[in-house]
Amino acid sequence: MTDVVATVVATRSSAPRPVGSKLVVREDGSIEGSVSGGCVESDVVLAAQEVRKTCVPRLVTYGITDDMALGVGLPCGGEIDVFVEPLRQTAEDVVLTVIAGEDVGERVHDPELELAARRRGRSHVLEFEGRRIFADVSGPPPRLFVYGAIDTAEALCAAAKLLGWRTIVADARPRFATRERLPSADEILVEWPEEALAHVEPDASTAVVVLTHDDKFDLPIVQGALASQAFYLGWIGSRRNQERRRGLLREAGVSDDELERISGPTGLDLGAESPQETAVSILAEILAVRSGRTGGRLRDAQARIHAQATGAGKK
Repeated sequence: MTDVVATVVATRSSAPRPVGSKLVVREDGSIEGSVSGGCVESDVVLAAQEVRKTCVPRLVTYGITDDMALGVGLPCGGEIDVFVEPLRQTAEDVVLTVIAGEDVGERVHDPELELAARRRGRSHVLEFEGRRIFADVSGPPPRLFVYGAIDTAEALCAAAKLLGWRTIVADARPRFATRERLPSADEILVEWPEEALAHVEPDASTAVVVLTHDDKFDLPIVQGALASQAFYLGWIGSRRNQERRRGLLREAGVSDDELERISGPTGLDLGAESPQETAVSILAEILAVRSGRTGGRLRDAQARIHAQATGAGKK
């Protein structure tokens, strides 16, 4: 006997619960969590009992009718894929599991796929070597690391905190990097770029935004961020200044492929003027990059609205 876990691995149209939602069915018949807000839980429990008997994982698809959806506060129905398997404890922040194709239920260990999943920052399905794989992503919230304690830094922190992100602002100038100027920052560092990078250690769940307009700050922080796994690197400044600074980076040995990682000027083309509008523009681009989107208008987009659908993986 063993506990069984059911996980929402994909949603289509409206759905009561997001991808990654789990329902655990214990050996004693008790349940924890939810995959549909009550719509299909009873059937999922039956599937879990079957998996417990056979130890064979199953992928089950449920259509959420309009009546079901309205019962949990949704405007329309949808469809969810639920993967049911024996519960296995793990301390890993990314778990890759085959849900369709050969070797269903097998764990896949691929550093490149795991890194891509961390950068995306949310659970999703991908295609890999002819199989569908569910990337179950957990761990701490994303981080926003801003270098340059100007007013836009505070606006960025205030907006990012609404997303549940952890915010860090660094600046080598003590009179700029103060709690009075940056009340929304979770952490404030009075450090030069190299020191700040060593302190923060940007990883695959970190977005870096450079707001200083001084080469002695800009160039070291950008070079250091390029050497990290940060999923986003944004740099303010005019297009002319961007080209000048890119030339300096090339002279310092930075490759063109590395330069392509820099979003400069940072942000989406929203016509932003104020620090608050600029923060929205920058965060919008960060979210688009994190989800693998272009950031265009939804009315012109062909992909589904929410970025919890099947993601692209290595073929």
